[in-house]
Order: sequence, then C-alpha cells, then structure tokens
Amino acid sequence: MELFSEERSADVVAASFAATTDPRLRDVLTSLVRHLHAFVKDVELTEGEWAAAIDFLTRTGQMCDGVRQEFILLSDVLGVSMLVETINHRTGGTSTESTVLGPFHVTASPVRALGDDISLDHKGTPCLVSGQVTGAGGRPLPGAVLDVWQAGEDGFYDVQQPGVQPPGNLRGLFTADDQGRYRFRSVVPRHYPIPSDGPVGELLAATGRHANRPAHLHFIVSAPGHQSVTTHVFVAGSPYLDSDAVFGVKDSLIRAVPEVDDPELAAGIGLANPFQALTFDIALREA
Repeated sequence: MELFSEERSADVVAASFAATTDPRLRDVLTSLVRHLHAFVKDVELTEGEWAAAIDFLTRTGQMCDGVRQEFILLSDVLGVSMLVETINHRTGGTSTESTVLGPFHVTASPVRALGDDISLDHKGTPCLVSGQVTGAGGRPLPGAVLDVWQAGEDGFYDVQQPGVQPPGNLRGLFTADDQGRYRFRSVVPRHYPIPSDGPVGELLAATGRHANRPAHLHFIVSAPGHQSVTTHVFVAGSPYLDSDAVFGVKDSLIRAVPEVDDPELAAGIGLANPFQALTFDIALREA
C-alpha cells in the first residue's frame, strides 16, 4: 500500500476499502473519507478543534437514552435529517411531502378509535383534526393506519415529563374508515423549543441560532401497497415557520386552523363550542 501523506491522504485511506465485498458500503465509505479529508484540509483543522469535536460527539452520545436521541437532534439542526428525507421521498407533487421524524416518536402509540380525544390532560385549545388518506388519482385507502403525536401546551412531549403528563398523552394510533377518512380530538399545537440542555443546544447558542420549532402535529401514515410517509402538519401563522430549528417546514404542509361555531356539531363530537378545526388530507404513493 502507498504510505500516508497529506497530499494523498484520502486516496490512501480509500484504497484500504478495496476488498470490501459490499459495493454500496465501499462506495459510501470512500465518498465519506474523500469529503471528510477535503473538509479537514479546507479548514486546516487544529488538534484542539479536533479534540473539541471528539468531545462534542462523545457527549452527544452520552445524552442518548431510551427517551432522548441527541444524535437525531444533531442531524436535525444540521439539516441532514431533512435532506435524507427529501432525497428518499421525492413526490413529484403527486403525494404528501415528508419531513423529519423528530427525536420523540415512540414505537408503541396507544391504539385509539376514530373520534377519540388524544389530549388526556385537556390542557390547551380543543381542536378537531380530520382528513382523508388517498392513493393514486384520489382513490380512498380504507384501513390506512395513522400514528400521530404532538407536544403539550407547555412545549414538552409526554416522554419528557413522566409523572407530569399522563403516559400516551397526545399520541394515538388510528385506523381510517372504509373511505380512508380519519378524525380525532386534540388541542391546537403550539410552537416550542427543542431540547437545548445538551451538546446540540450548545451548538445552537454558539452559532446564534434559536431552538424553536413552529406549531405542528406529527404523522406517520401507511397503507398496504403504498409507501408510508412521515410528515407534519404545521399551523398557519405560527411563529418560526420561516426559521424552524430543524428545517422541517414545507409550504405544502401548512394548514389554517379556523374557529368553528356550530353547537350541534360540537355536541356531536364531544367538544365545547366554538372549537378549532384542522383538516389534513394525506396522499400516498404506490409502492
């Protein structure tokens, strides 16, 4: 093998992957090394900066546990999560656009019936969330599954406040009806800051960036024979729509949340009148 040198560093390290039997792994690692070495040379990274970076990444890993994923948060604030999502879910304008998963999704959302209230502590402005899941040509997708979750009135998810919020608060797993329609009661989402007490928060502070996300509700929607989508619906007029800390906002995902004054409808769905209403139709691509 060629010996290591500053000029040929990327070539020497890339050559060490020549025997990799997985061609995709070889290509990814080779590209990673070439870009990483080019970056180090471009900024002429000092030993102190390199040590600081290692310390930063170490502390990022140490912040991760079963509830909090600081590396996802880091990926989010650097725009990498959104870029990966966008590359892997190009819609061509024919289906609902994706956005970031976020660090507070749980794999076992509570199963709920259509029309249920996911706000277990009833803190916030009552809201009816509804819509229809469709496939190609607007064809309804009966039995589509919707996993939904959002932060509470004070800007925290239930898993961040054990003993304060009820378990499963503002989460639900719904199955659409025979017309692909869904509906549930909740509260109007509000803007909130991402966790800033760890290394990612230090990074934001050091670069003069705020930690806030605009008001939104998370969705993962799936149906047989179709590609699932991980997305948000954002509240029109919310602060930070144009400066989301994780770059997750897309124009097609912003919806108005108007007030509805209809005593009969309110009584029928179990909400006080007047109430807010958010309509979010979701279109899936065929697999």
